[in-house]
Amino acid sequence: METNPPDDDRGPWAAVLIASSAGGIQGLGTLLGGLTPALPVPVLVAQHLKRSRETHIVAVLSRATLLSVKLAEHGERPQAATVYIAPPDRHLCVADDGTLALTQEDRVNFARPAADPLFESAAKAYGSGVIGCVLTGSDSDGARGIEAVKSHGGTVIVQDPETAEFRGMPKAAISTGKVDFVLPLTAMGPALTRLVQPDTGTDDDTATV
Repeated sequence: METNPPDDDRGPWAAVLIASSAGGIQGLGTLLGGLTPALPVPVLVAQHLKRSRETHIVAVLSRATLLSVKLAEHGERPQAATVYIAPPDRHLCVADDGTLALTQEDRVNFARPAADPLFESAAKAYGSGVIGCVLTGSDSDGARGIEAVKSHGGTVIVQDPETAEFRGMPKAAISTGKVDFVLPLTAMGPALTRLVQPDTGTDDDTATV
């Protein structure tokens, strides 16, 4: 396990996946705010939401990032520089052809949407092109998913539990032994940018990832 991703190109990349739960809206805003609007891959997010059909997460996150943010739709093909949020009471998955799929399969860790179905299906569809990220949360969702990401050759970045509002999910992810990098929340966006766009780095040490 390392604390700083290497200064090299580990692509080609297909998608960034993010798992978050309690405290996740603020965490997502911080991470997404650190991503370049020229991000060459889509971002797929499984944030635990209430069952209510109405959610304000798109509006909230849109104020935090220059990326386009939307609720994912069944059958659409994800586009670069766009953040796709799993809708309330639906698992967001990736079909074998790379399109998005919304399902009402059983809850995972009492949650739907949950991270594990997203991570597992994306790893199967995209293989080593996946970067999986686990943020704040109070359960273990995402741990099984990152094992799938690693088994398909992907990369895993986890928020340093010391910077997480709720440490359960980051700690569960780290306990798998499958995590590549553990980073403070504020470093995760710049690290992702550097990984998928390695020529965007600067000479500023604070930007090195």
